[in-house]
Amino acid sequence: MGSVPEESVAAEVVFRSRLPDIEIPNEQTLQSYCFAKMAEVGSRPCIIDGQTGASYTYAEVELVRAHGITIAPFVPPIVVEIAKSPQVTAGDLASIRMVMSGAAPMGKDLQDAFMAKIPNAVLGQGYGMTEAGPVLAMCLAFAKEPFKVKSGSCGTVVRNAGLKIVDPDTGASLGRNQPGEICIRGEQIMKGYLNDPESTKNTIDKDGWLHTGDIGLVDDDDEIFIVDRLKEIIKYKGFQVAPAELEALLITHPEIKDAAVVSLKDDLAGEVPVAFVMRIEGSEITEDDIKKFVAKEVVFYKRIHKVFFTDSIPKNPSGKILRKDLRARLAAGIPS
Repeated sequence: MGSVPEESVAAEVVFRSRLPDIEIPNEQTLQSYCFAKMAEVGSRPCIIDGQTGASYTYAEVELVRAHGITIAPFVPPIVVEIAKSPQVTAGDLASIRMVMSGAAPMGKDLQDAFMAKIPNAVLGQGYGMTEAGPVLAMCLAFAKEPFKVKSGSCGTVVRNAGLKIVDPDTGASLGRNQPGEICIRGEQIMKGYLNDPESTKNTIDKDGWLHTGDIGLVDDDDEIFIVDRLKEIIKYKGFQVAPAELEALLITHPEIKDAAVVSLKDDLAGEVPVAFVMRIEGSEITEDDIKKFVAKEVVFYKRIHKVFFTDSIPKNPSGKILRKDLRARLAAGIPS
């Protein structure tokens, strides 16, 4: 549990006071933020019935059609399903003017495929964490001036925060377009973890920089691109492989519905990338087909070494892949 500054608590109280008839679970940070913005501008929220039993993705599409929804917060799993579904057309989502997405990285290929389904809209990815505000960057919302959103970008850092990219091994600051650990400093970050000084020390350094544990880069226009979680990086013979990059590539294949990449211990390489893949209905794509597809698009050390076909990819409610569950399957010798 973290300890947040009183300024952050005050901001939370202010926006919750505007929503007297809506009960929002404390852990639902993204949902709270979205409701706050709606209340601020007087918008009308539409909420999916959690007991509907239907696919959340198609339930959302039905809401868009029925109510002419203009602003939609979609987490990446919903984006994937919309982009891959032949049943969802651009006409279904024609009323949407803006989509906000966060909670997990969304690569350029996925974003481009999704944008084809929402031709009248702009998409703003966001980046943040509970310990730091929670919002640290958001396309459009915090732009210093109007600009065209780049595919895969999370926009620029919020105005009241400082951001730097450091080498995760040495702590040295890195230049533009060099991936490293994202560090944040500002009044909005937490004071520390409650009754856990060791974790606090490991997260916030002596100069007040909060080490996020996320790998990303800042380009020449100050825009932030998320690569992956530091702890998820696969180390193959000294090379670093980001699972999110391979996942973004895999789901561009027309016969792959969803995918997740994790590390597998290897005596020679240390770790190798392996993929869990959901095939679309009726697909007969093979492990060899998938390996060849990836190998044509990446350098040698990013190639997939094993493919396991599965009926589902485990994810938490915000859409983050539960890699520990997949690693547990590998350890148990039951990959699917």
